[in-house]
Amino acid sequence: MTHKAVRSPFPTARLALTFLLFITITAISGPATGWAKGKRGASAPASRKNAREERKHDRNARDNNQRESRADRKRRERDERDARAEHGRGRDRSSARDRRAARDEERDSSRGGRRLSRRERQAEAARLAAERRRELEEARRRAEEARRAAIARQRALEQAMRDEVASNVLKDDATGEDLEVRRAAVAALGNHIGTVVVMNPKNGRVYSIVNQEWALRRGFKPCSTIKLVTGLAGLSENVISPETVNVSNVNYKLELTDALAYSNNGFFQNVGGQVGFERMVNYARQLGLGERTGINHANEYTGRVPAYKSGWAVNHMCSHGDDFEVTAIQLASLTSAIANGGDLLVPHLPRTPQEDIQFKREVRRHLNMGSGALQRIVPGMIGSVNYGSGKKAYDPYQTVAGK
Repeated sequence: MTHKAVRSPFPTARLALTFLLFITITAISGPATGWAKGKRGASAPASRKNAREERKHDRNARDNNQRESRADRKRRERDERDARAEHGRGRDRSSARDRRAARDEERDSSRGGRRLSRRERQAEAARLAAERRRELEEARRRAEEARRAAIARQRALEQAMRDEVASNVLKDDATGEDLEVRRAAVAALGNHIGTVVVMNPKNGRVYSIVNQEWALRRGFKPCSTIKLVTGLAGLSENVISPETVNVSNVNYKLELTDALAYSNNGFFQNVGGQVGFERMVNYARQLGLGERTGINHANEYTGRVPAYKSGWAVNHMCSHGDDFEVTAIQLASLTSAIANGGDLLVPHLPRTPQEDIQFKREVRRHLNMGSGALQRIVPGMIGSVNYGSGKKAYDPYQTVAGK
């Protein structure tokens, strides 16, 4: 029996069914996919617009924050300047902080938790500027009041001293004085705060002492008159050369005469530093500082010399007389010794005609400095009056030496 192969129709049917199913799925999914793409395409412009607005909003917020940061920084810098100014004027720091805190609180409350508008910022800046102007005006007013108060205190002090001088002059014991000389001395003193000693430098005779309390019983800082002692010490110790001396270790030279005339501090500081403290004090004592002159007046003050100094303090002492106390009668004796060639005399005021007849020159000691050193000091003292620091005492009709 012959069998004939017959192909089943079912595979073909399965293939056709599979193809039909694929076409159906494609038809169904195709329109859906296209619809989704259409929806995305329609919403894209709106999304981009929203993104741009968000970025713009972020930029505005960032700019606003930066502007606020700059404004805050400027306010902080202004507050720091105010604080430094307040501290420089010696005002209480806590009160300045309180004012700044109150101002910040007022500013924050005025904002109401929002950023100020341009007009509000301008108004705030104008208000702060006006406040700053008021503070500056107040500071100027206080400074002017302090200046006037200081002037008033100084004037009151000077007036008190003038009153004291006038009272002292009335209490002076003028017994034995040359009344004509005394009248001239009182007129010369006038309303000045000071004392006058009139003494013959050759024999020590005293003609008049005006304001004896200050001249005999009170010591004062000698200031630049100490330069006479420094100059003599420098000459005696050969620190001052025959012609010039270097000043402050620079290539600058000044003669002793002009240094005395112009009262050059650097010159005498340099000399004093080279002489040294011990020798400087020894020369001061030789010239009669720190001891009584022996004048026939009661309760004479001994004066004072420094106990110890070192370093730059020695230099400054030799130009300004730091820690020295001298009386006017001591200075009269010292300058008399320079004028007469080295004899330190005992000042004496003859009280009676008998004392006047018996008056004799009395030498306390002869200065061991050599006449050359003393003679070299005199031209500088004359220069001081003729053209230097003491030129108010210049008299064209006579030669005056001073310091």
